[in-house]
Amino acid sequence: MKPWEVYQWNFPHSEHPAVVVSPAARCENPDIETVNVAGCSSKAARRPPAVHELILDREDGLDGPTLCRCDVLYLARKDELKQKRGSVTPERRRLLGQKLIRLFDLYQP
Repeated sequence: MKPWEVYQWNFPHSEHPAVVVSPAARCENPDIETVNVAGCSSKAARRPPAVHELILDREDGLDGPTLCRCDVLYLARKDELKQKRGSVTPERRRLLGQKLIRLFDLYQP
């Protein structure tokens, strides 16, 4: 398992695609059982993304344009992440990272 990979996961509300957003050291360590994930919609996006969302698509391993929610992260057990779908493209990794920094106010100059 690596950062930015997309899997299916059974979120508390239902099953959806999930983007792994934990550091590589956490993902690759067999002694750590969980990783952070951002949730995506299971249905095609029919509207522009809100300020807290990003559009991912086929290039990222999804079925088409899909909203990825960036304002909440979930802690998922690695063994519960199923059906690897793909990996987020480098450009969208940058965009998702920027959204996380902005939404969580992680940058303090």
